[in-house]
Amino acid sequence: MASDKSKILIVGSTGYIGKFIVSASVRLGHPTFAMVRDTAPADPAKAQLLQSFSDLGVTLIKGDLNDHESLVKIIKAVDVVISAIGVKQIMEQIKLIAAIKEAGTIQRFLPSEFGTDIDHDHAVGPAKMSFEEKSQVRQIIKDEGIPYTFVVCNFFAGCFLPTIGQAALSGLPTDKYTILGDGNTKAIFLDEDDIGTYTIKAVDNPRTLNRILYMRPADNSLSQNELIALWEKKTGKTFERVYLPEEEVVKKILESPFPLNIVLDVCCSAYVKGCHTGFEIDPSVAVEASELYPDVKYTRVDEYLNRFL
Repeated sequence: MASDKSKILIVGSTGYIGKFIVSASVRLGHPTFAMVRDTAPADPAKAQLLQSFSDLGVTLIKGDLNDHESLVKIIKAVDVVISAIGVKQIMEQIKLIAAIKEAGTIQRFLPSEFGTDIDHDHAVGPAKMSFEEKSQVRQIIKDEGIPYTFVVCNFFAGCFLPTIGQAALSGLPTDKYTILGDGNTKAIFLDEDDIGTYTIKAVDNPRTLNRILYMRPADNSLSQNELIALWEKKTGKTFERVYLPEEEVVKKILESPFPLNIVLDVCCSAYVKGCHTGFEIDPSVAVEASELYPDVKYTRVDEYLNRFL
């Protein structure tokens, strides 16, 4: 029954990953609340998205991270807070943490991570700052004694697979395929609906309390060489492979404009330095989602690529 499940507040609900988390929360039977700055925005796309939330049964709550008093009141009405705010607002979560601390009733807080694990990041350029900010937020949560789950989902499939995993390109390869490094380091790709599902499943699970939730299903761990080989098999075409050595990638990161520099930095960290797969999960501080929830039929990369045929 829905009443047995935790009440979930999602901050950043209209953002890239936020909307998938909202959808999963409703689908899995949680009373779901979306905090928004404006419940009737002028932007037609945002208004349509909020209408779709309402149609699902989501309660829209007008709130502002800068209004501490109303924030505390909103938080007291729920059990779990999930932040999915954007990368430029990471430090704004300190205001959210202060309100959660004052409310004193929250059973779990999931801050905005949803990407590479900040403890294993190898960014060399502009992405480094956002990883450092996420690290500060983690530390404040721990210092304040707030119960947490840190979600590490690695690459969003919807951002990286439409180019078959190439960095910073806008479409499918036509004749050439650009590979960072030697192309043998594996990265991990997760369908956004699956990220939402695993995230919501974790909120009431004692095994994810004060733990990192890694999403590392074996079938979705592929190198760039494996990705292009899979795409060649599906299309019956052969692509020329263009390899960029690490020094050249770093040079491109430092010379490229925003946001290309950040995308390249994140890709270099994964494809060259192995930040997704270059370490073992420590069971004393973390769990892996596909092992914890074998019942979730996640979308495999192999299936995902069929969308582009």
